[in-house]
Amino acid sequence: MKVLLMKDVYKLGRAGDIKKVADGFGRNFLIPQGLAVLATEGALKQVQKIKSQAEIRRSAQNNELKGLADQIQDVTLVFAAKAGETGKLYGSITTQDVATALTEKVRFEVKRQQVDTQPIRTLGEFTAHVRLTMDLVPEIKIIVHREGESVETITGHTEEPVAKKAEKQEEPAPATEEKAE
Repeated sequence: MKVLLMKDVYKLGRAGDIKKVADGFGRNFLIPQGLAVLATEGALKQVQKIKSQAEIRRSAQNNELKGLADQIQDVTLVFAAKAGETGKLYGSITTQDVATALTEKVRFEVKRQQVDTQPIRTLGEFTAHVRLTMDLVPEIKIIVHREGESVETITGHTEEPVAKKAEKQEEPAPATEEKAE
């Protein structure tokens, strides 16, 4: 099915684009949400009008959120989590956890759908992208350390101290062999 996008759709296209999508996606999601209309001859005549309106709306939104994007760009989130000896977490740091922590830090509501990262399941330092608009995608830094460890080893350095501690704990004790007589 061919549709004309009325609004920007993440990972599909910008307003005014004509895209071929699966019938169910168009019929059950895009059209009812008002994100697209069927690409008929009458709708195709309005492409330029839709593109110009979308450009105005997009630039206004970008100007409004530019300051917030600059503020988010410098953010570093630190999470303390329980982890095994190998550095693997018991559980994970999800996009919801990142969004909640970011909302508290910058005082602007960030939804979990805006945080673009996979769930974090190990100790270390990670980066995540926050989609404010299609054009504004600031990058944040996430540091995950073991509960009970001092945070100063992480804030002043990279993840190496954490990795070294995990490696030391992984080394097995030398085994003594007993001879059976």
